[in-house]
Amino acid sequence: MKQNVGRTDRIARFAAAVVLAILTYAKIIPENLSVVVYVVAGIIALTGIVRFCPLYKPFGISTCREKAPF
Repeated sequence: MKQNVGRTDRIARFAAAVVLAILTYAKIIPENLSVVVYVVAGIIALTGIVRFCPLYKPFGISTCREKAPF
């Protein structure tokens, strides 16, 4: 797998996952959606950890910096 998630994108993903988990834990998110939100937060965090987002691949998106040619 070629990495397609850059540093800033990783930070944003981790922050979003933490916010979703906190909102769910604090019962701000309705209880009938809590499992779904926890799963989504986990997927978001996992894509940040492995630095690969499968949704970016079909669109050719990459937030990684290009390596210097020298």
